[in-house]
Amino acid sequence: MRDVRLHATAVVVGEAGILIRGASGSGKSTLGRRIIEAGLRVGLFARLISDDQVILRVSGARLVARAVPAVMGLVEVRALGLVRVPHVSAAVVRLIVDIGAPAARLPLETELKDTLLGIELPRITVNEFLDAEMVLWWLRCADDALVTDP
Repeated sequence: MRDVRLHATAVVVGEAGILIRGASGSGKSTLGRRIIEAGLRVGLFARLISDDQVILRVSGARLVARAVPAVMGLVEVRALGLVRVPHVSAAVVRLIVDIGAPAARLPLETELKDTLLGIELPRITVNEFLDAEMVLWWLRCADDALVTDP
């Protein structure tokens, strides 16, 4: 399967790649930086993969996010421009974060998943770019601990 370029930001916390999607100007870069900062605060490895553009590729049964060479290690900071930050070249995507409409208090199970390039992944929606702690909370509660059906 060939590479697909997506308008998104990708970061890694621990070993979990996080793909952040949203409209232009919605706060993808800001949320990515805040997720990295929140991960580092609690002692986790956290780095940028790619900002604004991400290359996606299926490898085995996994979705891998890769940095776009032209912007590798650069993140947009409003009012400052592009800033060089520590980064990694790729990570396996474990979570999709969509910036958009307010998240449902108790989302339907179908709203907690999305499929990209044939790979089904967990998905959460945040309604503003201040929700970095919510993303880390999801990482802590992932897999068996997450209850979706009361």
